[in-house]
Amino acid sequence: MEQSYDHINHLIERCRKEEHHAQIEIYKLYYKAMFNTSLRIINDKFEAEDIMQESFLTAFTKLNSFNNNGQASFGSWLKKIVINNSLTALKKNKKFDTVPYEYAENLSFEENDSEYSEIKCSDVLKMISKLKSNYRVALTLNLIEGYDSEEIAHIMNISNENVRTTISSAKSKLRALMNLNPV
Repeated sequence: MEQSYDHINHLIERCRKEEHHAQIEIYKLYYKAMFNTSLRIINDKFEAEDIMQESFLTAFTKLNSFNNNGQASFGSWLKKIVINNSLTALKKNKKFDTVPYEYAENLSFEENDSEYSEIKCSDVLKMISKLKSNYRVALTLNLIEGYDSEEIAHIMNISNENVRTTISSAKSKLRALMNLNPV
């Protein structure tokens, strides 16, 4: 793992010197993950590819602002750029809805782990892609990307309460779509 970290740091230094071969190598290392991140948010393959490529261009032009002193990996820094660009595209296309906080007050459900033991990850991802944009984004950032509600609130520019409401509603809707504990 450390050799990989050193290799990436070496590539980043070469990219800072505008070596195109190093940029291509970095692109090859990260493009699939960044495309998938954008696709889970945008839910459109062509737009996700454009966002992913635009994000790499942004990263390469702002590489001097990346500080690889151990605080964040290059991959997580790049992923933040992809997420921000994806959310900007959603807002630009007016596909981004909010859920009123009051809606969550009436939601209640019981979780039964045995219900979920036969579910495949690919099926869950397919169903997440069918959710409306704010549900898809909130679940993706929380469950797949690992952000907490406070970070999601900052990213989505909504209140922390609204994030929790949105995630709760999205999980309920996802269960209903998968015929698990229907709403």
